[in-house]
Amino acid sequence: MCLIYPSYFPNIASYIIITQHKDLCFEVNDNYQKQTYRNRCYLYGANGKMGLHIPVHYTQNKRQKTQDILIDNATPWKNVHWKSIESAYKTAPFFEFYEDELRPLFQKEDDLLLPFVLECIEAINLCLELDFNPTTSKVFKKESTENDFRFLINARKTVTIQTKPYIQVFQAKHGYISNLSILDLLFNMGPETLNYLKTHSPKQINTEKHQGLLNF
Repeated sequence: MCLIYPSYFPNIASYIIITQHKDLCFEVNDNYQKQTYRNRCYLYGANGKMGLHIPVHYTQNKRQKTQDILIDNATPWKNVHWKSIESAYKTAPFFEFYEDELRPLFQKEDDLLLPFVLECIEAINLCLELDFNPTTSKVFKKESTENDFRFLINARKTVTIQTKPYIQVFQAKHGYISNLSILDLLFNMGPETLNYLKTHSPKQINTEKHQGLLNF
Protein backbone atom coordinates (compact mmCIF):
# COMPACT_ATOMS: atom_id res chain seq x y z
CA MET A 1 0.00 0.00 0.00
CA CYS A 2 1.19 3.52 -0.84
CA LEU A 3 0.25 6.20 1.68
CA ILE A 4 0.01 9.92 0.85
CA TYR A 5 -1.85 12.99 2.08
CA PRO A 6 -4.36 14.64 -0.25
CA SER A 7 -3.42 18.27 -0.88
CA TYR A 8 -4.68 21.35 -2.70
CA PHE A 9 -3.82 20.83 -6.40
CA PRO A 10 -0.88 18.55 -5.45
CA ASN A 11 2.65 19.25 -6.61
CA ILE A 12 4.36 17.26 -9.34
CA ALA A 13 6.21 14.97 -6.90
CA SER A 14 2.89 13.98 -5.35
CA TYR A 15 1.33 13.36 -8.74
CA ILE A 16 4.19 11.09 -9.76
CA ILE A 17 3.20 8.97 -6.77
CA ILE A 18 -0.52 9.21 -7.55
CA THR A 19 -0.14 8.12 -11.17
CA GLN A 20 2.18 5.19 -10.48
CA HIS A 21 0.54 3.37 -7.59
CA LYS A 22 -2.59 1.28 -8.03
CA ASP A 23 -2.84 0.64 -4.28
CA LEU A 24 -2.88 4.30 -3.27
CA CYS A 25 -4.37 5.24 0.10
CA PHE A 26 -5.15 8.82 1.12
CA GLU A 27 -4.35 9.61 4.75
CA VAL A 28 -7.51 11.35 6.03
CA ASN A 29 -7.39 10.64 9.77
CA ASP A 30 -4.53 12.94 10.60
CA ASN A 31 -4.48 15.94 12.90
CA TYR A 32 -4.36 19.21 10.98
CA GLN A 33 -1.06 21.07 10.87
CA LYS A 34 -0.24 24.54 9.61
CA GLN A 35 2.34 25.29 6.90
CA THR A 36 1.60 22.22 4.83
CA TYR A 37 0.20 21.58 1.36
CA ARG A 38 -3.13 20.52 2.86
CA ASN A 39 -4.49 23.96 2.03
CA ARG A 40 -1.90 25.54 -0.27
CA CYS A 41 -0.19 25.14 -3.63
CA TYR A 42 2.40 27.00 -5.67
CA LEU A 43 2.09 28.33 -9.21
CA TYR A 44 4.40 30.20 -11.61
CA GLY A 45 3.19 33.79 -11.86
CA ALA A 46 4.55 36.85 -13.63
CA ASN A 47 6.74 37.63 -10.60
CA GLY A 48 7.94 34.07 -10.08
CA LYS A 49 6.81 31.43 -7.60
CA MET A 50 3.38 32.31 -6.24
CA GLY A 51 1.44 30.65 -3.42
CA LEU A 52 -2.31 30.13 -3.14
CA HIS A 53 -3.60 29.56 0.37
CA ILE A 54 -7.09 28.40 1.39
CA PRO A 55 -8.09 30.26 4.60
CA VAL A 56 -9.36 27.94 7.32
CA HIS A 57 -10.76 28.09 10.82
CA TYR A 58 -8.07 26.55 12.97
CA THR A 59 -6.83 26.96 16.51
CA GLN A 60 -3.68 25.50 18.03
CA ASN A 61 -5.34 25.33 21.43
CA LYS A 62 -6.74 21.89 20.66
CA ARG A 63 -6.08 19.18 18.12
CA GLN A 64 -8.40 19.12 15.14
CA LYS A 65 -8.78 16.40 12.55
CA THR A 66 -8.12 17.57 9.00
CA GLN A 67 -11.46 16.12 7.94
CA ASP A 68 -13.17 18.49 10.43
CA ILE A 69 -11.38 21.68 9.34
CA LEU A 70 -13.76 24.37 8.12
CA ILE A 71 -12.91 26.77 5.31
CA ASP A 72 -13.04 30.46 6.23
CA ASN A 73 -15.27 32.01 3.59
CA ALA A 74 -15.27 35.49 5.11
CA THR A 75 -13.25 36.72 2.13
CA PRO A 76 -13.81 35.94 -1.59
CA TRP A 77 -10.73 33.72 -1.68
CA LYS A 78 -12.07 31.51 -4.47
CA ASN A 79 -12.45 34.50 -6.74
CA VAL A 80 -8.89 35.57 -5.90
CA HIS A 81 -7.50 32.09 -6.55
CA TRP A 82 -9.19 31.71 -9.93
CA LYS A 83 -8.08 35.17 -11.05
CA SER A 84 -4.52 34.29 -9.98
CA ILE A 85 -4.63 31.02 -11.93
CA GLU A 86 -6.07 32.80 -14.96
CA SER A 87 -3.47 35.56 -14.79
CA ALA A 88 -0.61 33.07 -14.47
CA TYR A 89 -1.71 30.70 -17.24
CA LYS A 90 -4.01 32.49 -19.66
CA THR A 91 -1.19 32.45 -22.24
CA ALA A 92 -0.20 28.84 -21.51
CA PRO A 93 -0.76 26.46 -24.46
CA PHE A 94 -3.51 24.41 -22.80
CA PHE A 95 -5.24 26.79 -20.37
CA GLU A 96 -8.29 27.22 -22.59
CA PHE A 97 -8.41 23.47 -23.11
CA TYR A 98 -8.99 22.79 -19.39
CA GLU A 99 -10.43 25.96 -17.89
CA ASP A 100 -14.06 24.87 -18.30
CA GLU A 101 -13.32 21.74 -16.27
CA LEU A 102 -11.70 23.64 -13.43
CA ARG A 103 -13.54 26.96 -13.21
CA PRO A 104 -16.69 25.45 -11.59
CA LEU A 105 -14.61 24.54 -8.53
CA PHE A 106 -14.29 28.25 -7.83
CA GLN A 107 -17.89 29.21 -8.55
CA LYS A 108 -19.48 27.56 -5.51
CA GLU A 109 -19.00 27.79 -1.78
CA ASP A 110 -17.48 24.90 0.14
CA ASP A 111 -17.51 24.56 3.92
CA LEU A 112 -15.10 21.71 4.63
CA LEU A 113 -11.48 21.69 3.46
CA LEU A 114 -10.93 17.97 2.85
CA PRO A 115 -13.92 17.34 0.53
CA PHE A 116 -12.97 20.40 -1.53
CA VAL A 117 -9.35 19.27 -1.84
CA LEU A 118 -10.48 15.79 -2.92
CA GLU A 119 -12.83 17.38 -5.48
CA CYS A 120 -9.91 19.38 -6.92
CA ILE A 121 -7.88 16.18 -7.28
CA GLU A 122 -10.83 14.46 -8.95
CA ALA A 123 -11.16 17.34 -11.43
CA ILE A 124 -7.46 17.09 -12.32
CA ASN A 125 -7.76 13.34 -12.81
CA LEU A 126 -10.67 13.87 -15.19
CA CYS A 127 -8.52 16.29 -17.17
CA LEU A 128 -5.76 13.68 -17.26
CA GLU A 129 -8.22 10.90 -18.09
CA LEU A 130 -6.63 9.04 -15.21
CA ASP A 131 -8.36 5.93 -13.89
CA PHE A 132 -8.04 6.59 -10.20
CA ASN A 133 -9.68 4.70 -7.33
CA PRO A 134 -7.80 5.38 -4.09
CA THR A 135 -8.84 4.10 -0.70
CA THR A 136 -8.90 6.27 2.44
CA SER A 137 -7.34 5.48 5.79
CA LYS A 138 -9.55 4.26 8.64
CA VAL A 139 -7.17 5.13 11.47
CA PHE A 140 -3.98 7.15 11.73
CA LYS A 141 -0.80 5.10 12.11
CA LYS A 142 2.49 6.72 12.97
CA GLU A 143 4.47 3.73 11.74
CA SER A 144 5.54 4.22 8.17
CA THR A 145 5.06 1.69 5.40
CA GLU A 146 7.52 0.84 2.65
CA ASN A 147 5.75 3.28 0.35
CA ASP A 148 5.02 6.06 2.83
CA PHE A 149 5.04 9.41 1.02
CA ARG A 150 3.25 11.40 3.70
CA PHE A 151 6.36 13.55 4.12
CA LEU A 152 5.47 15.28 0.84
CA ILE A 153 2.77 17.27 2.65
CA ASN A 154 5.38 19.38 4.46
CA ALA A 155 5.59 22.75 2.67
CA ARG A 156 8.56 23.80 4.82
CA LYS A 157 10.83 21.11 3.38
CA THR A 158 12.37 21.19 -0.07
CA VAL A 159 11.69 17.94 -1.88
CA THR A 160 14.60 16.66 -3.92
CA ILE A 161 13.36 15.38 -7.26
CA GLN A 162 15.05 15.38 -10.64
CA THR A 163 12.34 16.07 -13.20
CA LYS A 164 12.80 16.76 -16.87
CA PRO A 165 12.41 20.52 -17.52
CA TYR A 166 9.41 21.58 -19.56
CA ILE A 167 8.61 24.99 -21.02
CA GLN A 168 6.92 27.34 -18.51
CA VAL A 169 5.14 30.60 -19.33
CA PHE A 170 7.50 32.95 -17.48
CA GLN A 171 10.64 30.83 -17.72
CA ALA A 172 12.47 33.48 -19.77
CA LYS A 173 12.09 35.95 -16.89
CA HIS A 174 12.73 33.81 -13.83
CA GLY A 175 14.18 30.51 -15.05
CA TYR A 176 12.80 27.01 -14.61
CA ILE A 177 10.96 26.30 -11.33
CA SER A 178 10.54 22.64 -10.43
CA ASN A 179 7.87 20.79 -8.46
CA LEU A 180 5.09 23.34 -8.73
CA SER A 181 1.39 22.47 -8.59
CA ILE A 182 0.09 19.95 -11.11
CA LEU A 183 -1.76 22.94 -12.61
CA ASP A 184 1.54 24.29 -13.96
CA LEU A 185 2.34 21.03 -15.71
CA LEU A 186 -1.21 20.54 -16.99
CA PHE A 187 -1.58 24.00 -18.54
CA ASN A 188 1.86 23.84 -20.14
CA MET A 189 1.93 20.24 -21.37
CA GLY A 190 -1.74 19.36 -21.80
CA PRO A 191 -2.37 15.79 -23.01
CA GLU A 192 1.32 14.95 -22.53
CA THR A 193 1.06 15.53 -18.77
CA LEU A 194 0.28 11.94 -17.86
CA ASN A 195 3.11 10.56 -19.99
CA TYR A 196 5.50 13.07 -18.40
CA LEU A 197 4.52 11.94 -14.90
CA LYS A 198 4.93 8.27 -15.78
CA THR A 199 8.45 8.77 -17.12
CA HIS A 200 9.67 9.72 -13.64
CA SER A 201 10.32 7.05 -11.04
CA PRO A 202 9.14 7.55 -7.45
CA LYS A 203 12.67 6.49 -6.51
CA GLN A 204 13.84 9.89 -7.81
CA ILE A 205 11.98 11.55 -4.96
CA ASN A 206 13.87 12.12 -1.73
CA THR A 207 12.12 9.74 0.68
CA GLU A 208 13.88 10.88 3.84
CA LYS A 209 11.38 10.70 6.70
CA HIS A 210 11.31 14.14 8.30
CA GLN A 211 10.98 14.21 12.06
CA GLY A 212 7.95 15.98 13.46
CA LEU A 213 5.88 15.52 10.33
CA LEU A 214 3.63 12.66 11.42
CA ASN A 215 1.10 13.67 14.01
CA PHE A 216 -1.23 11.98 16.48
